Amino acid sequence: MEKPHFQQPPSSPFRWVDAVGPALAGLVVLIFYGWIPAFGPGHEQSPLVWLQSTWNSQNDFEHGFLVPLIMVGLLVWQGKKLRQSVQPGSWLGAAVAMIGVGFFVLSWRTGQARLAIGGLPMILWGSAWFLYGWRVAVLTFFPLFLLWLAIPVPQFQQATTKLQILSTHLASTGCRWLGIETEVRGTQIASLTQKWDPLEIDDGCSGIRSLMALILISSVWAYISKMPLWKKAILCLSAFPLAIIGNTLRLTSIFMIAEYGDPHFAIHTWHDWAGLVIFYPISLILLLGLHALLEGGKPLYRWFRPKSRRVVRKQVQMTES
Repeated sequence: MEKPHFQQPPSSPFRWVDAVGPALAGLVVLIFYGWIPAFGPGHEQSPLVWLQSTWNSQNDFEHGFLVPLIMVGLLVWQGKKLRQSVQPGSWLGAAVAMIGVGFFVLSWRTGQARLAIGGLPMILWGSAWFLYGWRVAVLTFFPLFLLWLAIPVPQFQQATTKLQILSTHLASTGCRWLGIETEVRGTQIASLTQKWDPLEIDDGCSGIRSLMALILISSVWAYISKMPLWKKAILCLSAFPLAIIGNTLRLTSIFMIAEYGDPHFAIHTWHDWAGLVIFYPISLILLLGLHALLEGGKPLYRWFRPKSRRVVRKQVQMTES
């Protein structure tokens, strides 16, 4: 008996552009962004080295290293869709990439590394559009341009003073609701009962660091949610009021423990841990609640619905001997 013959599907021809194109683009980006120094003190830092040096507590950007990791994670998460969406490229992608190159050249002339980093997503996204088509460009737009959230923006740092004043007054209001008598002196809150020393709402307590981290979280959350674009925008922009609410509760908890408990514990230990214990849990719960409200309760239903039990009935046949 002859074995059945299965006809194998014709293999797709190998396209050198699929391998050589991304390799050359990656090599060029690596050389100009990771190796050639032109920025920082003494013009000794490459753009990526400069960016890494800005992820520090002075800029309130310790979370910056998470952005590239999240970007790569989102691309890997969409790997199957990306492979299925490959189509002939477009020269419009090359035009976008050239705009990014223009940003790099301008940064070289002006010594502003932010322009170089700002042009990097344009180069990567334009290259993806040029090599793999529009559908791949659509899928990679958000992950690649998410890199912009890793760039410290001076305007956000200038907003720290306004956030300090706002946080001071909101924390003082929270203290009054809890029966704690306080006095506001600029960005300082003092106890009228003299139970604890006056506390300064400094730059770190203004909430700018938590705000930037929550913007990153809400942006990714909105991106992976299955909602219309306008609802995604609301979920993303909710980071601003939610960060203010979370930071107010964090500061109020410090003053409450100082008033009714141990001032030393409140000012030192609780101050250092209140962000993880109070701010992020409350902010994420509120973000989840807003998501559930926008999606009609579907996230909560999917996560907390009772698991259905499958009942398997076995029929046993009895035979008489």
